[in-house]
Amino acid sequence: MKLSFEALEALDAIDRTGTFAEAAELLHRVPSSLTYLVQKLESDLDVVLFDRTGRRARLTHAGRVVVEEGRHLLYAAEQLEQKAQRIQEGWEAELRICVDEILPLDALWHYVHAFYDLKMETRLRITREVLGGTWDALITRRADLVVGAAGEPPQLPHLVARPVGSLRHVFVVAPEHPLARLPEPLTSETVARHRGAVISDTSRELKPRSVATESAQECIAVPTLAAKLAAQCEGLAVGTVPECLAAGPIAQGKLVAKRVAGMREVTQCYVAWRDDETGRALRWWVEQLNQPDLIDQFIARI
Repeated sequence: MKLSFEALEALDAIDRTGTFAEAAELLHRVPSSLTYLVQKLESDLDVVLFDRTGRRARLTHAGRVVVEEGRHLLYAAEQLEQKAQRIQEGWEAELRICVDEILPLDALWHYVHAFYDLKMETRLRITREVLGGTWDALITRRADLVVGAAGEPPQLPHLVARPVGSLRHVFVVAPEHPLARLPEPLTSETVARHRGAVISDTSRELKPRSVATESAQECIAVPTLAAKLAAQCEGLAVGTVPECLAAGPIAQGKLVAKRVAGMREVTQCYVAWRDDETGRALRWWVEQLNQPDLIDQFIARI
C-alpha cells in the first residue's frame, strides 16, 4: 500500500499546526523529513496534497479528503492497539451475557453502567434465551455467562453454576375466563381442558421443554414472557407467570390468581459460566452477580 500510518500522522500534524516546521516539532522530527515524506506520498499517489503558494501549508481538496479519512484510520489503529493491550492484560475483546427471559432486563443496566466506568475495551453482547435455551447458550458457546438460568444445571465439564435465588410463580387467568369462577384449588385435569400459553424454548442442542402444561393440553406458543402475559390478559390462554410480573395486572383487575393443586410454585435460578474460559471481564461480572439474593435484587428494580 502507498499510504502508511506514518504518512497519515504527518499529514494530520501539518494540517493541525499549519506549517511543516511546527508539525515536525510536534512529531519530534526534522522538517526536511516531513517534506520528503509528503513529496514521496504525492509522487506515489500522483496527487497534489498541499497548495504551496502561501506561507502556510494548505490542503488541496484531495489532500483534505486524505487527511479526514486518514484520521478515521488513525483512530481505528489506536483503538486496535489498546484492545490488543487489554487482551494481553486478560480483558476479553467481547463478553457475551445471556439473561433468561424470566428476569427483567432493566435490572441489568445498573451493572452495565458500572462495567463501562472501568473504561475497558471489552464489547458487551447481551442476549435473551427462554427455558432450556439459557443453558443451551452456554453449552453451544453462544454465551460466556448466563444469568437466571432455571432448573437443574446440565452435566458439562468446567461448568460452574451458583444458585442466586428463586422466583415464585402464580397461575393466572383473565377475570372473564371460565376458570376464574371455579372453586379452588383447581385440578390439573380441569386446567388441561383449557388452552395454555407457553413460551417457545430456544434450545438448539438440549431437548426443548415447557413449564406447567399438561401433555394433552392445547397450547399457544409465544416468543416472550410479555407476550404470554398479554395473551392471558386477553383471555386467550391460561398459565403460570412470575408473581412479580403478575402483581400489576392482578391489582388492575386484568388477571385473577388461582391455586392449582400440585403446581410447582418456586423456580430455582442460577448464574453460570465456564471456569476454563475466564478472562478479567468475565471474572468481574461473576463477582458482581454471584450473589445468593440476586433474584430479589432484580425483582426490586421492576
